[in-house]
Formats: sequence, C-alpha cells, structure tokens
Amino acid sequence: MEKPSLPQKALETVRELQRGIASWYGKQFHGRKTASGEVFDMNELTAAHPSLPFGTLVRVRILNSDKSVDVRINDRGPFISQRIIDLSRGAAQALGLVESGAGTKQVAIEVLGPPDGEPAQPRRGTRRAASLR
Repeated sequence: MEKPSLPQKALETVRELQRGIASWYGKQFHGRKTASGEVFDMNELTAAHPSLPFGTLVRVRILNSDKSVDVRINDRGPFISQRIIDLSRGAAQALGLVESGAGTKQVAIEVLGPPDGEPAQPRRGTRRAASLR
C-alpha cells in the first residue's frame, strides 16, 4: 500500500521536510523500471521516497556538513525502517557516501519544487547548503 503524497499546497510552502537516515542503491537495480515507470540509471541524480510525488525536486543535505545534492524523486522506498530516502549511486557519490564506505548518513531533506510535468533537472556535485529558514 502506497503512503499518501503531500498535497500540492504543502509542497509549495515546505522548506525542510524531514531529517533522518539516507541510504543509496545502484548496480542491482540499474536498468530496471522504477515505481514511476522510468528506467533506473544509477548514475543519475534521482532518489526513492515513500510519499513525495514523482518528479519532485529535493535537496538532500548531510547534517553537520556543507555537502548537499539536488535529486528528482522517481521511485518508492526506502523499505528499511528509520531511513527516509534512498539515493541513486550518482547522488550518493556527490555526497561522498560511496567513497567513504559509510553507506548511510544523517540528512535533512528540503523540497525545492513540485513536479510540473517536465522532470526537473538536478544540479550535479556538492556545494554549500543554504541556511534553513
């Protein structure tokens, strides 16, 4: 059973949505269809979230760090308790999760924009995170 998504009005006003654990997934799902119907490319900047509408653009920021990455929600998950988002390998690399061997990190998720029919194009790489309001 799919969790209900946030109402459109909420997406327009929410800044920081959640804090919790981020994990990542890659090779074993590369080339398979996501819950949104698109083919998963582990090198793209995408993520799985339990309830945000497909196409929603979010910023994932590592807590106590200046590293962040913008991703587009295109799948459902994670399916492990305490985890709030599953990042593609590309997004995890941008945050340093792959190279560090950590696999998971405490993060904050900020909604940047609702889906608008055209998939939003996230920016690659890390940069200083804007201060949360």
